[in-house]
Amino acid sequence: MASLKDLRNRIGSVKATQKITKAMQMVAAAKLRRAQEAAEAARPYSRRMNAVIAKLAANLKDAEGASKFLAGTGRDDVHLLIVCTAERGLCGGFNSSIAKLAAQRADELRAAGKTVKMMCVGRKGYEALKREYGSLMIGEPVDLKHLKRIRFMDAREIATGLIRRFNEGEFDVCTLFYAEFRSVISQKPTALQLIPAQIEDDGGTGGEGGKAASGARAAYTYEPDETEILDDLLPRNVSVQVFRALLENAASEQGARMSAMDNATRNAGEMIDKLTLSYNRQRQAQITKELIEIISGAEAL
Repeated sequence: MASLKDLRNRIGSVKATQKITKAMQMVAAAKLRRAQEAAEAARPYSRRMNAVIAKLAANLKDAEGASKFLAGTGRDDVHLLIVCTAERGLCGGFNSSIAKLAAQRADELRAAGKTVKMMCVGRKGYEALKREYGSLMIGEPVDLKHLKRIRFMDAREIATGLIRRFNEGEFDVCTLFYAEFRSVISQKPTALQLIPAQIEDDGGTGGEGGKAASGARAAYTYEPDETEILDDLLPRNVSVQVFRALLENAASEQGARMSAMDNATRNAGEMIDKLTLSYNRQRQAQITKELIEIISGAEAL
């Protein structure tokens, strides 16, 4: 049984931990609002670009001379998986859920005889996957730790590297893994195929609005022609989707950390109550024992 001093030290240690987790929860809550606003602001632009590309690509995907960012290389032998996670931990299962989805996809592709390559954005995904999939990694993980906020130029830099590798024939299909932010307690691991683009036309509005608008669409005349516009939009769409994924990840990370630290704070409180109860019981037993010894000694005299 622990001594009274050990219990006091343990209680003090847990109280100090509780202060840290409470502070981290408050910091995450403050960062979450800004990150959530940025993620939600990026969604309409991404959806509208998808709608425009879908309209342009409706009749061009299988046409001769169509952009390979839309039609692909004609093969699907080499797959590149981009795993976007956080630079830091203490955010529950946020990082592990994304890494698990990417690992599951890698296993499925390898079982089908495909060649798999992996690239990590964020160190936590790299640390989770390097032991089993280290031989599939290309390059070092992209470091986001120095960024105070996610900027479009950071996403464009990642996208430029992907486009260069695709043009050099290093892969046929590229899939992006990230967590879509839904709420503080809900972040959905998501796989999005970047190259060749998988475009779903929702009318630019998404949800029911897209269905309502699908019955009457305006006729557009494009200048220059659709092929030239797509040649410019499709590479830009890669940057837009990477940027959106990074923003969704940033909001998801703070939401997951806020929930995890709230749970840790409450668990620390419960542990303090249990330790305090044990301390008081042991202290009472010790006092009772000392009183019995004093009374027994007095009666012996």
